[in-house]
Amino acid sequence: MAENNTDTKSSNQMWGGRFASGPDAIMEEINASIGFDKKLFAQDIRGSIAHATMLAHQGIISSDDKDKIVHGLNTILSEIESGTFEFSRRLEDIHMNIEARLTTLIGPAAGRLHTARSRNDQVALDFRLWVKEELQKTERMLTGLIAAFLDRAEEHAESVMPGFTHLQTAQPVTFGHHCMAYVEMFGRDRSRVRHAIEHLDESPIGAAALAGTGYPIDRHMTAKALGFREPTRNSIDTVSDRDFAIEFLSIAAITGMHLSRLAEEIVIWSTPQFGFVRLSDAFSTGSSIMPQKKNPDAAELVRAKTGRINGSLIALLTIMKGLPLAYSKDMQEDKEQVFDAAESLELAIAAMTGMVRDMAVNTARMKAAAGSGFSTATDLADWLVREAGLPFRDAHHVTGRAVALAESKGCDLAELPLADLQAIHSAITDKVYDVLTVEASVASRKSFGGTAPSEVRKQIAFWRARN
Repeated sequence: MAENNTDTKSSNQMWGGRFASGPDAIMEEINASIGFDKKLFAQDIRGSIAHATMLAHQGIISSDDKDKIVHGLNTILSEIESGTFEFSRRLEDIHMNIEARLTTLIGPAAGRLHTARSRNDQVALDFRLWVKEELQKTERMLTGLIAAFLDRAEEHAESVMPGFTHLQTAQPVTFGHHCMAYVEMFGRDRSRVRHAIEHLDESPIGAAALAGTGYPIDRHMTAKALGFREPTRNSIDTVSDRDFAIEFLSIAAITGMHLSRLAEEIVIWSTPQFGFVRLSDAFSTGSSIMPQKKNPDAAELVRAKTGRINGSLIALLTIMKGLPLAYSKDMQEDKEQVFDAAESLELAIAAMTGMVRDMAVNTARMKAAAGSGFSTATDLADWLVREAGLPFRDAHHVTGRAVALAESKGCDLAELPLADLQAIHSAITDKVYDVLTVEASVASRKSFGGTAPSEVRKQIAFWRARN
């Protein structure tokens, strides 16, 4: 293991001369964040290299010191990535752990790295970089999920299924159209991700503790080196802002809600009572006592992950709601919420993408169910308006009587004799049967964004072009 200077004296260096002794055990326990913020090591080192390079370019530190700092930081990066770096709780956080190790490696030159910056803008930078990278990862994963749905939609552009309102059979739709509804949902999520990246694309480094710095730094140089559009424009807001983290959690919560709705449908569809889809063993488990059971555990766990993500959002909103400007130690509690939500979201998207591609669709069962519950009743009402000239409210009443008659006879609307229909309204002719099948119903819905297979294919083409 690499050696770190972790004695009490070195751990107190960050406190300066103000404190004669270090924090006691309780203070150390509540103050330390290294247990979770070590996840930011790559961002911290990347930011420090950019900062040191800028300091040398501006003549604030020597090129020799800069070279030593950069070499030392790259050495530390290798140690952490190889698992040989020893993290110390006494050094509180990732920043001081790296700085202490850098001092051991290169000596006094390490002390020049912190010129013109504070841990306040340093952690704001590290966290912002991490969230930006996580959002970029989320964007890629959502693109993969959308692609999975586009493939299933194309495969089932003509596969008829029942459309539901109130979980009651409403009108026939196609399974392809239903899949495209989720494309729209996750497309909005991806759009929010892209906007969030644009919102946070400003570099905090150089804001220092809260007031900026008197050194002649070049914040545009560090912003460019770190891949940001520009530096932040107000030093107080810079160190107190966690909107980017809250926005990430908000996006995660909305996306998680969409994933949960999909998971709920998969759970319902995979029941014997519905039998619309079947998940393979890769996404199912059995029962410890009932050998016939095949449980959609992956979908259920995706549904449950939403609770964790929502909790993280509420936690960070609560942490931030009463904080005066600028930085307060409360903000140390921001990272665990984001890290946990990001892990949950990644897993949920990956699992759902796998299930969408994995599930076997029982088109025969779907088609049979599509005709249940008098799902073509609206088509009858529309026919009466279009062909017989009835006002829609009158057509609605006539259709209601036809449904009641079919229900009393135990048959579908398409199975009612013409004489029975004409007894309800004389304007009905045998042409009405052309619209009473589920296939005819679906094919007729050619309005933009409708469920007709031709419209579904247009939307698939639209999304493939932008995905």
